[in-house]
Amino acid sequence: DEASKPFVLDQLFTKTPFWQVVGSYIIIGFEHIIPMGLDHILFIIGIFLLSLRWQPLLAQVTMFTVAHTITLGLAMAGVINLPAAIVEPLIALSIAYIAIENMFSNQLAKHRLILVFVFGLLHGVGFAGALSDFGMPKDAFITALISFNIGVELGQLTVLVIAFSLTVWFMKKPWYRPVIVMPISLSIAVLALYWTVERLEWL
Repeated sequence: DEASKPFVLDQLFTKTPFWQVVGSYIIIGFEHIIPMGLDHILFIIGIFLLSLRWQPLLAQVTMFTVAHTITLGLAMAGVINLPAAIVEPLIALSIAYIAIENMFSNQLAKHRLILVFVFGLLHGVGFAGALSDFGMPKDAFITALISFNIGVELGQLTVLVIAFSLTVWFMKKPWYRPVIVMPISLSIAVLALYWTVERLEWL
């Protein structure tokens, strides 16, 4: 009967005003990073740890943003459809790779931007899976999609601001890498590898 039908956001937003759609999906996007997206948070921290200057950090974050925006849009439009059983382990593996690379290199490799872009494509599909769970307003699809992405970017920016605030006074210290970068990267790598195995549901 009508009372037992499941409630989804696309029902709520069928005739909802523009700014309510914008505000609601920005919040959904932000909350997908903070507090719900620990894997994405650790990926951003991994990018941050090896970037002692803002230029390479900005380049990596830009590549990641462009990449996940592309696949988020394509996935939500139904152009691509990758099963979560494949995407989620690969996302975890991408986090582990970044963390391990941080441990074995004290400067950014030339291939780092390309890898961050490729990994961003995977994360975008992951974002799409999360957004699909909430539903999309049929009459404001593009607005909701853009708003969700803005929320994601605000969440990522918040992570970077917090990380910078906690480490800015130590970045130039000789002990920054052995005391800060190495232990945190190792912890991220171990957790991400655990996630990789845990998410291999098809084995």
